Amino acid sequence: MSGLHDSTGKIRWWVGLLASGLVTLLAGLSVTAAGGAAAAATTRPHPASGDAMAQVAAMQPGWNLGNSLDATGSDETSWGNPRITEALLDNVRAQGFNSIRIPVTWGRHQGPAPEYALDAAYLGRVKEVVDWALADGFHVMINIHHDSWQWIADMPADRTGVLARYNAIWKQLSDTFRNSSPRLVFESVNEPQFNGGSGDAQNAALLNELNTSFHRVVRQSGGNNTTRLLVLPTLHTSTDQARVDELAATLGALGDRNLAATVHYYGYWPFSVNVAGGTHFDATAQKDLTDAFGRVHDAFVARGIPVILGEYGLLGFDRHTGTVQQGEKLKFFEFLGHHACTKKITTMLWDNGQHFQRTGFRWNDPELFAQIRSSWTTRSGTASSDQVFSARGAAVTDKSLTLNLNGTSFTGLRHGSTDLVRGRDYTLQGDRLTLTASALTRLSGSRAYGVNAVLSARFSRGVPWRIDLITYDRPVLRNATGTTGSFAIPTDFRGDRLATMEARYADGSNAGPHDWTSYKEFDRAFAPDYANGVTTLTPDFFAEVRDGARVTLTFHYRSGTTVTYHVTRSGTSVTGTTA
Repeated sequence: MSGLHDSTGKIRWWVGLLASGLVTLLAGLSVTAAGGAAAAATTRPHPASGDAMAQVAAMQPGWNLGNSLDATGSDETSWGNPRITEALLDNVRAQGFNSIRIPVTWGRHQGPAPEYALDAAYLGRVKEVVDWALADGFHVMINIHHDSWQWIADMPADRTGVLARYNAIWKQLSDTFRNSSPRLVFESVNEPQFNGGSGDAQNAALLNELNTSFHRVVRQSGGNNTTRLLVLPTLHTSTDQARVDELAATLGALGDRNLAATVHYYGYWPFSVNVAGGTHFDATAQKDLTDAFGRVHDAFVARGIPVILGEYGLLGFDRHTGTVQQGEKLKFFEFLGHHACTKKITTMLWDNGQHFQRTGFRWNDPELFAQIRSSWTTRSGTASSDQVFSARGAAVTDKSLTLNLNGTSFTGLRHGSTDLVRGRDYTLQGDRLTLTASALTRLSGSRAYGVNAVLSARFSRGVPWRIDLITYDRPVLRNATGTTGSFAIPTDFRGDRLATMEARYADGSNAGPHDWTSYKEFDRAFAPDYANGVTTLTPDFFAEVRDGARVTLTFHYRSGTTVTYHVTRSGTSVTGTTA
């Protein structure tokens, strides 16, 4: 997956998935580094050669060193991350990770034909980082990364040239790492994709040629490479059945017991980027995950071929981690970690610097990582929401949430260090947790807009579930003028939070980007700015709005409140009015 500074690569990745089957689906839609002993990594013995299932199991869990050596600039810092240090790897290891994927982009560091020689200094730098990771006890996976879309994608038009360049990289890597520890793993190519070909059949044949050539080059290089674990991807690293079947055929033909399959998973697309009303990790989003993992399990794991989920996360994280609401995000990662475990799939978290600080060695979102870490070994209870809203302009009433016990049992509700009293502060009937009006009144204090109190629902195992008690009133929007390049609606959010936005023309048809849905993409078309009290409509939104047409916007807030607003584009000028 492309990183935070290379959204083009991600778009290409998703276009590939769309082409391979997601179009049909969418058409149907109208803790710190010193985390203590609990976080300490454990060193697992390396299994005997040929026991690929055991080696991949020993790699669980894994982490990606993204947007560093895979950066497409001239240096590992060109996408904004600092130089990799031994201290960074030490601290990542201390978080409990047993494997590390080190994506590497080689194109700018490779000479011309016919030798295609890799720059010695760059190759040496990669080896230095690999050796640090091996010394830390990691299983280490290296690959050919963004080259996949930079030049390998041109293989339909230049099969011989691309294959020669690709083979040259793996010959040099095989020679460099011939005697490295068996804990070093080679991945043939990241997210393979092809431009201008005749379709899926040709693309599958080209990927098969790359994978089999990679296998031959590495195995013939001798040393530990004769039995080194090799990892082969599906086309686009997709979990679609056709792509899975293609890779299964390649693996079967190779007949090598030291092979593994790899796919990536970034969630059900509408939920993953918050578009088309995908504001919740609902049954549809869950089914997308279980179906994907089920296909790769049945095709590979059930037949003795291990699977590495080489990258996982949410696509909205490429902008910032707030695109998907916090509670829904936590439910996704809790569910994914558990389900991967049940399907015996090793997971490798994609982190391009937005999760674990590369110099501060702390998690930007400790709550998120606590949920991820817990999911490696157990389930956690969650709830229908992590937010309880009470309108300041109305009397406080009882509020209810539905608990998702996930096989746990509810043990109590706490405010800070104080246990709330069942029967007085809350009631529990089955999975329905109700907070009493008297408790909400007491805990909300002066009822200022925003979060008044934070509760913690506790369960028999896993991590607690945070519940924010929020006071709000209906947001107030005001008239505005601006341009298609800069337009913001003055917004008094009054404690509420924006979930999504609809856009329609007067005739009821959908306006703006993604015109197959009225619900626009969070951050791409619109974005709330709570600190400055505005809601921004982006140039990308207006680029696909008809000139002269009035668009009715419906803002949906997390409290359930909706507010209507109108915008009219006239050339590059935009006028906004309240409904």
